[in-house]
Amino acid sequence: MESEDRKHQIILESTRLFSQSGFDRVTIKQLADACGITEPALYRYFPSKDAIYDAVLDSIQSQMQYQELFARLEKEPEIGEVLFGLARHILGFFTTHRELYRLLLYSTLGEHSKAKAVYLMIRGPFIFFLLEQLKRLAAEGKLKPKNFEITARCFVGMVFDCALSGMVWRGFTGRTYEPDEIIANNIPIFIDGLSAPKAPGA
Repeated sequence: MESEDRKHQIILESTRLFSQSGFDRVTIKQLADACGITEPALYRYFPSKDAIYDAVLDSIQSQMQYQELFARLEKEPEIGEVLFGLARHILGFFTTHRELYRLLLYSTLGEHSKAKAVYLMIRGPFIFFLLEQLKRLAAEGKLKPKNFEITARCFVGMVFDCALSGMVWRGFTGRTYEPDEIIANNIPIFIDGLSAPKAPGA
């Protein structure tokens, strides 16, 4: 197997094992066995389990493909379109990549050493992007004055939690709602709370 193909295989198998058992419980031997290679052979591609996990996170980030989304939404004149666009992207991604959300969930448990890196790499871009859009639209007089950092964190957290409820806890919390239902119900609440009153006659 070519070197790049082997590295790709290691990342795929590591993603699967980390999502099933968490970073701390997976051993290098388990990773090597899953790839059909020896431990010394695995170390030729990655120097440590931490390095493998970092490669897994890089892979997740590249799969999320939010750069084009951000480029489109940063030109939107209304906060509703920004919120709907972000929510659809996040929920849609995790609907088709459930194992990745399980991996991210594990990373936040037990004071995982990679928890901060995961937060900054996976949630961070959405929070920072939304924060800038809230500031932009507020400067245009379209939003009420708020602590927009709190708003951005809460909105992105709400969407990720909805993904968690739908993907990981499916069937555990009563009826499972589809992404479109979640979006249609929750986002108007944020829009109403953020939007500045329109001037009379506007």
